[in-house]
Amino acid sequence: MSKPLPTFQDVLLARRTIAPYLPPTPLHHYPQLDTLLGASVFVKHENYQPIGAFKVRGGINFMAHLAPAERQRGVVTASTGNHGQSVAYAAQLFGVSAVIVVPEGANPVKVNAMRAYGAEVVFHGADFEASKRHCLTLEREQGLRFVSSGDEPLLIAGVATHTLEILEAQPDIDVILVPVGGGSGCAGACLVARTVNPHATVIGVGATGAPAGYLSWQARGERTAAIATQAAGLATGAPFLMPQQIMWQHLDDFVLVDDDEMMRAVRIYLEQAKTLAELAGAAPLAAAIKMRERLAGKRVALILSGGNASAEELARCLEAS
Repeated sequence: MSKPLPTFQDVLLARRTIAPYLPPTPLHHYPQLDTLLGASVFVKHENYQPIGAFKVRGGINFMAHLAPAERQRGVVTASTGNHGQSVAYAAQLFGVSAVIVVPEGANPVKVNAMRAYGAEVVFHGADFEASKRHCLTLEREQGLRFVSSGDEPLLIAGVATHTLEILEAQPDIDVILVPVGGGSGCAGACLVARTVNPHATVIGVGATGAPAGYLSWQARGERTAAIATQAAGLATGAPFLMPQQIMWQHLDDFVLVDDDEMMRAVRIYLEQAKTLAELAGAAPLAAAIKMRERLAGKRVALILSGGNASAEELARCLEAS
């Protein structure tokens, strides 16, 4: 049986659920970014979350609603990093055992964090898709509860609270740019914006080197694609259809940026906002620079989804720039 799509009411419930555990993150205005883009720019600092990424909102909302029998079984999920940290963090919070399957060569900063939160980390496969397939094997063999990083209503409703906070702080935002990996954050932004401020334009941002989500959104159907990007948070080779269904209905536009553009945006965030973004987190700024003429004079919100860059990744960004 397919799960029902989340609603705006689910987002309101999620906000109430996560409030005891997570305060709202800052929405800061940076005049230097205004000058760069010719717009009024507000940055939603999800890199200030306890795990350094927005995913923790969904993890806590999911784990809080997990049935007692499922909590006893434990959970398994696949992740390139931030979703895994979210599940590990929330599982520790609610006393649930968690197994996180990550690709070989996963970001060591994120892997170490998952372990610090008490999760068992299993390395399997060259990319996220291979790790996801292995999760289904562990689910059968060990009786664990599989947690999809995209096709899960509670996760989408939880992460959608970042856009609710944006529009409560700045109700007259014109454009919201949000990264798209699995699509939960973008789908959540669409759910909230369409209810709270239907005039706001929501634009998803993906990686040129991982265009499956973009191609699926364009075709209004499932499309797969090879993965050739260093932006782990955007590196999905097949779409998640639950967030895609929401995006098909409500997403205004979807743009792609390449790794060089994201690396430049990482450096700009460091220099002009004094903040650390990972490549996926910097993707909205990269897209905004690319779309500068279209955004001129508008009030723009950039969702900085995460700041879990390793020292090696940061060095590459600085060298490339």
